[in-house]
Amino acid sequence: MTEVTGRRAGDLPDDLTDVEAGMWQAFRNGTVYDLRAGDAAVDDPHGDAPWGAERSVRARVVCWLLLDGPPALAGRVSSLKLTGLRITGPFDLAGGTVVPFVEMKGCRFEEEVLLPEARFTTLRMVDCSVPRLEAARVQTEGDLHLPRCRFLRGMRLTDAQIGTDLLLNEAIVHRDRAGRSLAADGLAVGQDLQAELLQAYGEVSLRSAKIGVSLSLRGAKLSGPYTRYALNAPQLTVERTLYLTPAGLGNPLMSGVTPARGTRIQDFECQGGVRLDDGRFGDAVDLERARFALGDDQELSLRRVQAPELRFLGQRPGRGKVVLSGAKVETLVDRADSWPGPGRLHMSGFTYENLVPQGPFPLAERLAWVSAATAEFNPEPYERLAAVLKGCGEDEDAREVLLAKHRRRRETLPPASKLWGYLQDVTVAYGYRPGRAAVWMAVLWGAGSLAFAHAGHPPAASADHPHWNPALYALDLLLPVVDFGQASQWQLSGGWQWLAAALVLLGWVLATTVAAGATRLLRRS
Repeated sequence: MTEVTGRRAGDLPDDLTDVEAGMWQAFRNGTVYDLRAGDAAVDDPHGDAPWGAERSVRARVVCWLLLDGPPALAGRVSSLKLTGLRITGPFDLAGGTVVPFVEMKGCRFEEEVLLPEARFTTLRMVDCSVPRLEAARVQTEGDLHLPRCRFLRGMRLTDAQIGTDLLLNEAIVHRDRAGRSLAADGLAVGQDLQAELLQAYGEVSLRSAKIGVSLSLRGAKLSGPYTRYALNAPQLTVERTLYLTPAGLGNPLMSGVTPARGTRIQDFECQGGVRLDDGRFGDAVDLERARFALGDDQELSLRRVQAPELRFLGQRPGRGKVVLSGAKVETLVDRADSWPGPGRLHMSGFTYENLVPQGPFPLAERLAWVSAATAEFNPEPYERLAAVLKGCGEDEDAREVLLAKHRRRRETLPPASKLWGYLQDVTVAYGYRPGRAAVWMAVLWGAGSLAFAHAGHPPAASADHPHWNPALYALDLLLPVVDFGQASQWQLSGGWQWLAAALVLLGWVLATTVAAGATRLLRRS
């Protein structure tokens, strides 16, 4: 404001109250205007203690200062720094451009704060009580700070553009009429979005939001009882890491870092579904110690997520589903007791290059993990696990995984094919244990040699014939292709003839299973 009803620039308007006049002068001087009483209970902006006219200003006057305020005093920089004030009436800066620095601490707003399409350099509202914040398409060159604020009917930051950091640490946000606590679809933050120890009692919507550095929900408690999702953030882009991890309590210096050992911490908790579908994360998605309380029809959905690292280290959800279909990560860090049971895990098309288990995760449990993700037989999860194990030099474990794949597939086959599968499994383990064929061959050869040593063996023809050798005779029967000149030269009868036929049949079965296993191995190579 440069001139008011003929007065000189900076003169006080006639209709200001004493409290507003003091605020006016503090604005020109760039100093803090503090009206706290010194009693913590009375000064609590969220408490029940009444704040009277002695600490009240009209929102219209505050907006007047911010949009067209008086010039600063000589040698000073005008700014609005309010502490412990009650602001009455609608606080409406919609479409306005605010140049001065704005910081409000411990203030109580009686009506909604309306900031749609407003422009700020930096806006800080700390520990304020706000019925509702409407700030769609708001723009700041610097920070937007809202820590420890309480929003009684939610907040809207749809398509907002924050130049540096957005802080919501320890904020408490209740739901609006649509069941949302934070509507921030299309939000763009230049650096960090910190919402540590946030309490949200409605859906947090971050659809298509873009975060320039990291998104931290350490220690947050999200609850979406009126919507399908408590955290609804498909197509979210985070240039570094998404943290759904614990936060340290009682130490403001712990903000933004993983708590040190011995620090009292609060886990991230989410009551309701989580949707991160099609998200892009530059460093990692970290779910360490996260707790997900899902309904039977709700999901922790990471469909088609892409990240260098997924740290799946949360507590096992008791209900609901975990969906990783189509997700792509380079490194999967997990624990055996973090994954849900059969029928509640879906990993179709999920690819990963490295496995880094935290704690014991034996192969048997890893196979159970894959089995839990395939209610109906699907070879892909088995083949992906085998490829990763082989790439890590665990060739024996990789073969066990592929063997488990064939055994699982066998259960889907018709009876005849299933019988042939059992035969391949018993003899050569589907080609993954070819040494079994040699063992079976040795057993049959030895048994046949001992049996034929007591058999009558008239020659098949009166012409010259080789010397009778029961060991070579048994071997000649077992090997389908090689001819040792024994089987065709001697003629057995009775039960011995049936034994010889059985050895020929078993020899062909062994040869066929070995050939099938070798073909499978060559095809895989």
